[in-house]
Amino acid sequence: MNKDLEQRVNQAVDNFMQGYGCCQSVVAAFADLYGLDDTMAKRVSAGFGGGVGRLRMMCGAVSGLVLLTGLDCGQTEGSDREGKSACYKVVQELLAQSKEDNGSLICAELLGLKGPVPMGHYEASERTKEYYRTRPCAAKVESAARIFARYLDSKYSK
Repeated sequence: MNKDLEQRVNQAVDNFMQGYGCCQSVVAAFADLYGLDDTMAKRVSAGFGGGVGRLRMMCGAVSGLVLLTGLDCGQTEGSDREGKSACYKVVQELLAQSKEDNGSLICAELLGLKGPVPMGHYEASERTKEYYRTRPCAAKVESAARIFARYLDSKYSK
């Protein structure tokens, strides 16, 4: 993998360690490649944190993979079924890789919880040393960023 992509993987982890959500961390590390500035990247990806709005559904880092794939190869014409199908194919390939690497795509499962959190539990967790020590999230952010970087590397090095 080229040096620029490796730096982006490291930036994703740094973003997380600065307090950004998993999805924000991954998306912001690559967003400039698609004309999104850092602020807009963090805004459009903010709601996906905590497994989508802290409901512990699809992992935020995985959601970042989906958003970035749309930026990279998403169709822009509503009637473009081939383009839509091609994007879905890439999304499924990247998510399959994430599931293989991490065991699940679901935030609750990755955190060892029994299931999604019921509505009304929206307060973000405080980022303490204990939070970072007990959560696998930084590793999931790194994994998602690395999967996307490998995808870009293979796509553009051909």
